[in-house]
Amino acid sequence: MRVIARNWRRPGRRQEIDIVALDGEQVVFVEVKSRHDALYAPPDRNVDHAKRLNTARAALDFARSYRLDQSRLRFDLVSIVFEPYSIEHQPDAWSLKTGGLG
Repeated sequence: MRVIARNWRRPGRRQEIDIVALDGEQVVFVEVKSRHDALYAPPDRNVDHAKRLNTARAALDFARSYRLDQSRLRFDLVSIVFEPYSIEHQPDAWSLKTGGLG
């Protein structure tokens, strides 16, 4: 996987994509969430329907801007906990359809 953009935002829009990467033929939009510890809830709990919808909208803006095939879009989630330190990568965490745009 190769990162091609970080903190991407289309001018005039509020939605932001933390990381945009290429993984073979797929364009991967990565949401990164972190917490000091997971005592009350893991970081991925903060990715609710509204966040998935906003990320999907931003991804479609990105795809349209660069004339990308929307069937090759993927949404991943990276959760980081600092105490004790752990990183979890969830490929295909959601899709345009489950994100509310399908």
